[in-house]
Amino acid sequence: MLEYNISKKHYHTLDYYLKTKYQKKVFKVALNASFSCPNRDGSKGINGCAFCSLKGSGDYAGNPNDSLITQFEKVKQVMQKKWHDAYYIAYFQAYSNTYAPLNKLKETFEPFINYDNVIGMSIATRCDCINEENVNYLKELKTHFKEFWVELGLQSAHKKTMNSMNLKYTFSDFKKAVYLLNKANIDVVVHIINGLNESKEKQIQTIQKVSKLPIKGIKIHMLNIIKNTTLANIYKSKPFHILSEDEFIDIVTTQIAYLKDDVIIHRIGADSNSNDLIAPLWVEKKLAIMDKIDNTLNEKMIFQGDLYQK
Repeated sequence: MLEYNISKKHYHTLDYYLKTKYQKKVFKVALNASFSCPNRDGSKGINGCAFCSLKGSGDYAGNPNDSLITQFEKVKQVMQKKWHDAYYIAYFQAYSNTYAPLNKLKETFEPFINYDNVIGMSIATRCDCINEENVNYLKELKTHFKEFWVELGLQSAHKKTMNSMNLKYTFSDFKKAVYLLNKANIDVVVHIINGLNESKEKQIQTIQKVSKLPIKGIKIHMLNIIKNTTLANIYKSKPFHILSEDEFIDIVTTQIAYLKDDVIIHRIGADSNSNDLIAPLWVEKKLAIMDKIDNTLNEKMIFQGDLYQK
């Protein structure tokens, strides 16, 4: 049973990990490197995953019309006003950031090697955009940073859900990518989404399955229905059940108990532009929801890993 004492959390937060390791503020700076996606360019599909926004889940990433360094500096200059000696992690967020030839990857990532106060890099991508060639490159790239993660979207471990969300990859594809990255000693952060019209049991099963894989971190999102997405059109024509705030909290706190205790929880919930958000509107009360999650864990004396089984 673990307790992460900076904020009296019952689970292993990214904030705890970074603060205890570096003893100072560490920021992730979301960047848009103008990559594409095999589920958008016609290789596998053209409309993307059903829930994915037009910005490729990079709604808060930088302006793609700016250079990557300009995107980074705009955020850094704001942060430095309050935290003048902070560290930074370059976060390639929008679309699939390994879906390109090696020369494009090198042009994208290498400007941040030895860049002032940049200690890490986080690369978001799809499991079907991971292969031996780019993993070998990422393995070398990692040597230049203190922190280095590849973030892989899974969303659900269930075939029916994956098909309904038009993901165009399988759980087998996901596992193959995780093991390939793990073999190269590259940390994997997995993304899942709660509320994909699944039972509580199925959402717990997804956590149980990923807990058996060699992952280092996880983001537990809540499904957001965003304007101009396939899912928005489906919801408009045939509304389906969206998790209530209480249902989400109940599911998340149970998932935390099933998650192995050394996995870092990078995020709970999701941020969407309020002008584009259709449902659920309660997700905009992010701080209040996080407080309720903490209170529920405290009241029920639930700790991360309590129900984890190898």
